[in-house]
Amino acid sequence: MAMQESPAFAKLVRDVVRDFGDPQIIWQIVALAVALGVALVLRRWMIGRLDRHFETVAPSRRAGSSSLRRSFFPMFGWLCVALTRVVLQEYMRVSLLRLAEVPLFGTALIYLAFYFARRLFASSPHAYGLLKVFERVFTTFAWLSMLAYVLGVHDDILNWLASVRFAVGSSHLTLLSMLSGILWIGVTLVLAMWVGSLIEDRIMRTTTLDGNLKVVMSRLVKGVLTLIAVLATLSFVGIDITVLGVFGGALGVGLGFGLQKIASNLVSGFIILLDRSVRLGDLITVAPYHGTVSQINTRYTVVRGLDGVEALVPNEKLVTDVVQNHSFTETRGRAKVNVQVAYSADVELAMSLMLKAAEGIPRVLTDPPPSALLLNFGADGMDLEMGFWVQDPALGSGSIRSQINLRIWRTFREHGIEIPYAQREIRILNDWADGVPAGGPADAVSRVNLPPGTPELAQTQAVEGKKPTP
Repeated sequence: MAMQESPAFAKLVRDVVRDFGDPQIIWQIVALAVALGVALVLRRWMIGRLDRHFETVAPSRRAGSSSLRRSFFPMFGWLCVALTRVVLQEYMRVSLLRLAEVPLFGTALIYLAFYFARRLFASSPHAYGLLKVFERVFTTFAWLSMLAYVLGVHDDILNWLASVRFAVGSSHLTLLSMLSGILWIGVTLVLAMWVGSLIEDRIMRTTTLDGNLKVVMSRLVKGVLTLIAVLATLSFVGIDITVLGVFGGALGVGLGFGLQKIASNLVSGFIILLDRSVRLGDLITVAPYHGTVSQINTRYTVVRGLDGVEALVPNEKLVTDVVQNHSFTETRGRAKVNVQVAYSADVELAMSLMLKAAEGIPRVLTDPPPSALLLNFGADGMDLEMGFWVQDPALGSGSIRSQINLRIWRTFREHGIEIPYAQREIRILNDWADGVPAGGPADAVSRVNLPPGTPELAQTQAVEGKKPTP
């Protein structure tokens, strides 16, 4: 491509040099300063309205607000300068205003693109790297385009791109058509995904739909919009969409041979969402994982354990394996605390004190009320148990049990109720001569520190230093 001096660029240089030698350049500078001042006032007014709006919305809907704020000044500046140029071009030269429009428009376009991209990827924490690449590529492309326009070489570049031709099957394409197709596909995809995100946000804020139905509807909307955007762009560029039939056949063969698990997990994900066997926020156990369902994605489901560790469980496992859903029909769970009191204690008073210990604790339900039971008579005392129901068991019940146990300990001490501990005593029935009884070790009957219910033979063997026989 032969690069020649652009007439537009030469004319621009002549106009700027001529205007700077004319006293009217002062009026152009004044007009430019006034237009930028008006743009600054409009920017402050718009930022005030934006801040008041963001006070009433969720934090997730504020993504990209910094880029949107930065775009206000160049956007209003471009509008004000363009309007000023249109009004004054009948009375004076406006080459300085025409030149100022280019960087203002380009900067506003860049910041608006960043805003849409951040809003688009706000719900995906893993898309941060992709977002940075998009911003850098778009910034480079925008500034190069503005530079080519100012230098007046954009026509030469477009003509060279249109001269590079090659054939794809029965279609004849140029480098310009391919690049424009990629550009339009990218733009339409971004717009489709952005519109899909807006619709998804509106669906997720609906209170009349089930959580799984919201996810299904949002995914279908995004998929349909993406498909429409790609097909419409290919048709607009001039690419025959029937060539996609070959790609569809290859994709079907790939799914049949190498992508069986991926296809199975994809279908299983939609089955889970549609039959609502597992929903967002459910407390489930799918061996060996136990936790709360935080995400249901295309290939896997995220199960957040009670310790904060997240497990990525394939959707196929949730369909084919046994899943314990602790909140399938109930949003509450039962917990219990156990305590042992001495035989000398007032057991009825102890049970009433246990019930009082559960009163006023957050998330402990009063309907059904807590219940205290006398389970059995142990070797060292009476075993008591208090069961109670907890709201949102996925949040855990360890802290609740700890608070109840502390209250039980304090109230038992105040009312003199003893919590026994295991005691064992050794009784020697015969005198030992020189450390060995007259009749041998079998003459010694001992009570040693062994678990309750240990047979007499095992106790005697323990005294002799032998291993007890089961």
